[in-house]
Amino acid sequence: MESKAKQTLSNRREMLKLLGLGSAAGAFGLMGMGEARGMDRLTPQYARGAAPVTITRVRAITTAPGGANLVIVKVETSEPGLYGLGCATFTQRAAVVVPAIDIYLNEFCQGRDVDNIEDMWQAAYVSSYWRNGPVLNNALSGLDQALWDIKGKRLGVPVYQLLGGKTRFAIDTYAHASGRDIEEVCDNVAGYVERGFRHVRIQLGAYGGVGLDKDYVPDFRAAGYGKESDEYMDQRSYLETVPKMFEAVRKRFGEKLELCHDVHERVEPMDAINMIKRLEEYRPFFIEDPFSPENMGWFRQLRASTTVPLAMGELFNNINEFRDYMKDQLFDYIRIHISQIGGITPAMKVARLGEWFNVKTAWHGPGDTSPVGHAANNAINAAVWNFGIQESQFFNERVHEVLPGTPVIENGYFQLSDKPGLGVDINEKEAAKYPIGTRSRWTIRKGDGTIIRP
Repeated sequence: MESKAKQTLSNRREMLKLLGLGSAAGAFGLMGMGEARGMDRLTPQYARGAAPVTITRVRAITTAPGGANLVIVKVETSEPGLYGLGCATFTQRAAVVVPAIDIYLNEFCQGRDVDNIEDMWQAAYVSSYWRNGPVLNNALSGLDQALWDIKGKRLGVPVYQLLGGKTRFAIDTYAHASGRDIEEVCDNVAGYVERGFRHVRIQLGAYGGVGLDKDYVPDFRAAGYGKESDEYMDQRSYLETVPKMFEAVRKRFGEKLELCHDVHERVEPMDAINMIKRLEEYRPFFIEDPFSPENMGWFRQLRASTTVPLAMGELFNNINEFRDYMKDQLFDYIRIHISQIGGITPAMKVARLGEWFNVKTAWHGPGDTSPVGHAANNAINAAVWNFGIQESQFFNERVHEVLPGTPVIENGYFQLSDKPGLGVDINEKEAAKYPIGTRSRWTIRKGDGTIIRP
């Protein structure tokens, strides 16, 4: 009996020893585990056990397969075969963006870790001290979009997955229907409706009716003032014709079709206010860019005068330019040219801010936004809840050959690519066949020769 008790006591002692050792081991294990977890936080899963991927070169690729000057940034890395593409297209001054990329950004970025997008954006943004111009912002946008492209490729997912994942299956767009007269506008609208579009922007001629009367000789041209290529706009005729155009389109297509129009800042603020008030009965989806950046103070009066939804901002350079107008709910759609403000990183910040104030996105997306830029637009469009609409663009076969993966539209929707990154590549040999030019645009005058600002 006694020996059995001794054995039991001995077993208990052994167990306590083991427990003690186990506790110590557990404590050391937890300490080691904490250190390991700390290392996990410092080093992403996909990079553990490998050296950081760094930037080896940043360079510009220029091409114009669709007619507009395009600037694509290519960021090459220390990982063989891994590179990213971004849009840096400032089409009116494309040649000036190139040295900002090839000389300054290239030097600035070499040796930096491709993972640290926010840090690199902030550093590049202030590295020139003076900032916010379209040249440097477009260069920065090309870098930023390319870094997101690289991150998506490294993780094997589309960029929209990195921004939160899909909130819609595809990206709804609006088409552009113009014409030499109202009847032709209506016919062109019908063509887009047949192709499945639910939203159409309507314009007579170019913005403001520019170029409708080719035979008319304005007074400034008769006097030999300005250049022969300078265009003329009759502002009063424009103001009177737009409501008639809306009336005709509504009468033919009914209330279901959503209609947009772009003033393009080409009339006096009070004239724009009066015209938009007249359009209210035709229920526009939005009226775009009623005022130039120099006349933003008129927005309060416009908002108080009409319930027509307003879209604004494609000429803004700095994301801070949007803040107060969004906070005060003075417009309804954020009309950003993403490369103009510096890329995906700042555009996401503006988009998220818009959700707080019921302001929706309507990214600028004309032909001088490259396919890479459109892919960046759509990555954000897919991920943000407060998406409004996307400007459409149809690219010709040459563009698709130069930039495989160029976004396509079906039934009025931009289709989302499931390819890693932004999903667009570039054929540099094909790109070289279409050199860019230096033609300036937007010289439009009143009858006496006064410049009309876009």
